[in-house]
This record gives sequence, C-alpha cells and structure tokens, in this order.
Amino acid sequence: MDNSYIQSAQASYASRDYRGALAAYSQCLSDPSMVFAPGDLGYLYHQIGNCFLQLQDFNQAIAAYTQSTADSAYEAVGAVNCNLGKAYAFLRDYEDAVTHFEIAVSDASYETPYKAYLGMGNALLKLGKNAEAGVAYRSAALDPANPDPTKALLNLGVCFMALNRPEDAVASYLSALQFDMDAETRNRMNASLGQAYVSCGQMDKAMDAFEAALQDGTYYLSDSASVDYARAAQSVATAPAVEDGPEYDMSGLDVSADGTNLSATGSYYFEDIAPEGQYYPEDEYGYEVDDRYADPSERFLYATEDELVSYGKQIAKKDRKRRNVGLKILVAFFTLLLVAAAGAVFLYTQGYGYPTQQNVVEGFFSNTDKASEYFTESLSQDRVASMMKSVPEDCIITIDGVEQSMSSSTVYVTAKTADGGELNYRVEMVRDLVGWKISDVELYFLSQQ
Repeated sequence: MDNSYIQSAQASYASRDYRGALAAYSQCLSDPSMVFAPGDLGYLYHQIGNCFLQLQDFNQAIAAYTQSTADSAYEAVGAVNCNLGKAYAFLRDYEDAVTHFEIAVSDASYETPYKAYLGMGNALLKLGKNAEAGVAYRSAALDPANPDPTKALLNLGVCFMALNRPEDAVASYLSALQFDMDAETRNRMNASLGQAYVSCGQMDKAMDAFEAALQDGTYYLSDSASVDYARAAQSVATAPAVEDGPEYDMSGLDVSADGTNLSATGSYYFEDIAPEGQYYPEDEYGYEVDDRYADPSERFLYATEDELVSYGKQIAKKDRKRRNVGLKILVAFFTLLLVAAAGAVFLYTQGYGYPTQQNVVEGFFSNTDKASEYFTESLSQDRVASMMKSVPEDCIITIDGVEQSMSSSTVYVTAKTADGGELNYRVEMVRDLVGWKISDVELYFLSQQ
C-alpha cells in the first residue's frame, strides 16, 4: 500500500480528527491504482471500523469490522472481534456482543484479552448472567497483560454481591486495594467494601471502610451505600459498650455488676445520698417518703447506714425526676431539631435538593421554548442559544444516570426525536440555593478504548 495514505490517516486519528482519518483510509481503499497484499484489506477495514466507532456510528463500524474479519490473511482477529463486541454492546445487542468477545479471547495471538474479558463481563451483567460475568471479570483480573486489575476486581465484587456472596466480595475488594489506583477509584472501592461488610454483619469493619472512602472529602456515597452506612453507624452506636473496669449496676439499690451487695463489702455508691441534716418534707415535694422515721433528727441519729443509703437514693431519684421533666422535654425537642438539621445537611452534601436534577432536566427538554428559565444566570444569551441548537423539540427523554455531589451534578440523557432518532446528552448542573440550574448541555458520546 502507498504509505502516504496510511501516514495521513494515522496522523489524523492520533489528533482525534476521526473524519479526516476515515477519509484517508477510504481514499486508500477506493484508489484503483492500489495493489493490496494479503491482509491489507483486513487492516484497512479494521481502521475504518475504529473511525466509525469513535464517531458513534455503530452500524457502520460493525459493517467495517465484519469486512475485516472476511480477510482470512489478516491476523488481528482478537482486536477486531473485541471492537465488534463493543459496537454491538453500544447498540444493546448483548448476545452478539458476548459472541464476539468470546471469539476475541479465543485468539491465542491477541495480546490484550483482558479488554475483551471486561467487555464480556459488562455484557453478561446486562443479560443478568451474574455468575458468568464474574468468571469473565476474574479472567480479566488474572490476565498478566492487564496493567490495572482494579476495575476487574471491583466488578467481580459486584457480581459476588449480586450472587449473595458478600464474603467473596470482601475478598475481591481487599485484593483490589493492594494495587495502586487513583483516589476516586480507591474511595469507590472502600465504599463497596463497606457495603459488603454490612451484608456480612461486620459493622465495625464496615464503618472503617466507609470512613476511609469519605476521608478526603471528595467522594459522595451512592443512595444504597448511604443506607448501608447509616445501618452500620446505628449498629455500632447501639452496640453494648465494653468498659475497662467494673461498673455498678444502679438499676437495683446497692447492687454491683456481679450481683454482690455493696454494703457487705463496706463499699457504697454515694452520689445520691442526701447530705446530713437535709430532709424532704411531703408538703414541699408532693410525695410520701418511704421512711419509718417521722423525725428527721431520729433518722440521722438512729438509722443504719444502709437505711440512709436507701432513703437518700429514693428521694434523690424522685426529686431529679420531678425537676428534670421539663428539661428532658426541651432537650428532646432540640435533639429532634438537630437530627432534622443534620439530616438536611447530609442530604445537601450528597447532592439532593428540590427541584431535583431529574425534575429540572425533564422540564428543560419538555419546555425548550422556555429553556432560559432552566439555565444558570451566569450564562450569556448567545451561549444558551448555541447550546439549544443541538436540542430537538418534541422529544421524549430517558434519564440514564445521575452523578451528583454537593455543588455540581451531571445527568446523562437519551432523547428520542419525533422521527425516531436517538441522541445522547450530557447535562452539567450547578447548585442554585437548594435546587439546580443547567450550566452546559452537549451531545454525549461514550468514550472508547
């Protein structure tokens, strides 16, 4: 082949000019003066398929890759079929995607089978085949060519959790944490580990994992992880405390934790004993005193020490109860206010608000004639008009996912147009008091490897 075509195409592809690369490869293919050696057509169609894949034209990508596989002299069977699997997966044809991923990993000369195993695992999960997906992720993690097995191990843990095998999920997450990874992935791994520990009933370890995920303040738990975090926190907070030394059980009078009568040992708990010379007249305190001594002087002159202890505890307990009723009500009221405020703050930091991100996006796409109401005020009218050029009228949208944090969020949307077309959008949002406003709308294309 004439290398000038190939060099031009490769340069365009490297600079992300995929249309330019496609034109150069196509020109090479259509030039009648070209003489192709065995395998050359397979190579050209492979590269043309890559261009279409990057341009999100998945049907054309599939057609080109299929042409590439027709050239039996072209040896990159694994790479072509892996990309074929990706194209089918993007079209949600997961059965065909799995078929081509399997062909890719069967190619002994394919140098990066972990890529096909990862794609296979993703497609099998979509098909609800959690066990088979786990096998694929395990193979990806064990592939010596895989420079970063953490994603495979993370997804393997997800499979174990779906199979109700949280102990195995814990092992998978712990194995992954032995590798170097970026902070975001490590935080997500620790959060998943926390959820696995909750399923195992190991709440202390779950709290350690959740706190490790939240430690740097950049990670926000998902809804399900937040629920598990709350469960773990409640379990740890209500667990029986273990004290270093003996403690008296004051639910009974003068009874120690081991059941021994304290008076028999000469040791007493003196906190609630009435001071000597003090008495509690019935007309002042409004209740009768269980006391066989009518005269306070007789009480303190002739009563035994045990009787003084008993008397003092009864009176002080009733007195505290009388005096603290109002205080307890007040404390309970403010406690409820604090809990409500803390809950509101927690939800705010997790990206919740009203109206929600979904409400704003749905209103935006259903009222494109009033789109300016949904954008943040910092955007110019020209910028808004520019973004609206890519947004069709009268479309039906599906919210594919929401990535939310305290001050910003990203919403992924699939819009079906009136003529049956389908467009994907990424909507960037910023906090507007307790609600949200749109800061950017752009066509969204899934990244390729």
